[in-house]
Amino acid sequence: MRTSTMRLAAALAPALLSACSMAPDYRPPQTVAPQAYKEIAGWTEATPLDAAPRAAWWEAFDDPILNDLELRAEKASPTLAAALARYDQALAAARVERADLFPTIAAGADASHQRVSGNRFGGDGSARTYSDFSVGGALDYELDLWGRIRNSVVAARADAEASGADLASARLSLQAAVADAYARLRGLDAQADLLRQTVEAFGRAYDLTIRRHDGGIASGIDVNRAKTVLGNARAQISSVAIERAATEHEIAALVGELASNFSIDPQVQPLDAPPLPAGTPSQMLQRRPDVAAAERRMAAANARVGVARAAFFPALTLGGAAGFETTHGQLFQTPSSFWGLGPLSAVLTLFDGGRRKSQVKMSRAEYDELAAGYRDTVLGAFRQAEDAIATNRLLAVQVADQRTAAEAAARTSALALTRYRNGASDYLEVVTAQTDALDAQRALLALETQRMRGHVALVEAIGGS
Repeated sequence: MRTSTMRLAAALAPALLSACSMAPDYRPPQTVAPQAYKEIAGWTEATPLDAAPRAAWWEAFDDPILNDLELRAEKASPTLAAALARYDQALAAARVERADLFPTIAAGADASHQRVSGNRFGGDGSARTYSDFSVGGALDYELDLWGRIRNSVVAARADAEASGADLASARLSLQAAVADAYARLRGLDAQADLLRQTVEAFGRAYDLTIRRHDGGIASGIDVNRAKTVLGNARAQISSVAIERAATEHEIAALVGELASNFSIDPQVQPLDAPPLPAGTPSQMLQRRPDVAAAERRMAAANARVGVARAAFFPALTLGGAAGFETTHGQLFQTPSSFWGLGPLSAVLTLFDGGRRKSQVKMSRAEYDELAAGYRDTVLGAFRQAEDAIATNRLLAVQVADQRTAAEAAARTSALALTRYRNGASDYLEVVTAQTDALDAQRALLALETQRMRGHVALVEAIGGS
């Protein structure tokens, strides 16, 4: 057995050594990244959090409640659980393909007791009864001379890596969604607090108007105007409360909680966005998981071209069997042993109506599609990053201008009320000034909230920070 095996191995060695791959040479696409972002001009990059863990980018907001929400979402989000399950499936599929690199070995045992006819062909006229016992194993192995199996393994491994990048993308999207909803929630809390203070101030102005009306100084028109702005402010409190409830329910779903059992206590805090360390465009391409997923799927498609081309060559399979068999005596003894090496079979399809040629074309077309998709993903990544950078840079200017406007409107409102109290103007001037002041302050809070959300959008655009 050993001599025969050595002879067969020697005969197959040249073929095995010359085994090749039918897949085209693949090199990761070289994407030319700009040296700097176009929208970065006039904005100084800040990196105060270099020592912080890169995964927990939301810690830059320095908010314990947000930190807790992000951790809860990581553990309980059904969206993330589904992405993780898909990743596990891809890993298992890669292991299934890898198993074909190794021989399949099976073991079995048989026992039978039978009687044969004495009149059988070649028999001596006497019937016989005997028992047959066998124990053995069989080996089946495809010789991967043309790289079909190896390219299938490469494709499956690349698919698994792409699925891992999809999981990272789902995780980043979930983190960004939680942070964005939380920023909106705190913005609504600030607006509700502003409206409560405004209602108190409008209520005092309304009381003043009533007293002046009772004293014969103010008209009924002034009273109704004061009552109108007070009622409008109260109605806006309810509008903000409705929006806050919906946002709170949104966060509950993101962290895997029932909306009925979930609540976040209102809290008024400064709506400050942390510094924005954007990094460089080339670093962004390394961090964005969707770009990595697109590249890995392109690599998988390239390997499948090799799988399709290998079908034009014969498939070689080696078999073998060995074991023990006896009808009498001891089973596990040398005289009871048997073995066989082979057959070495080769199968080549000669005519298939163009099926294989079409499969090669289909594989190449799939690669071309994914290559175009990769380029589109990269272009979209740069566009999103530039959009986010421009938004944050211009929002900083807009917030500063709106704060100036809000402060001026507040002073105008106070002066108008003083002039009315001193009889220098009617209440229309007060109503106009109060309405302008409330609108300006609400616009400022909305912009500050938008700036916090813009920070989240930039972090997502650059693939985490």
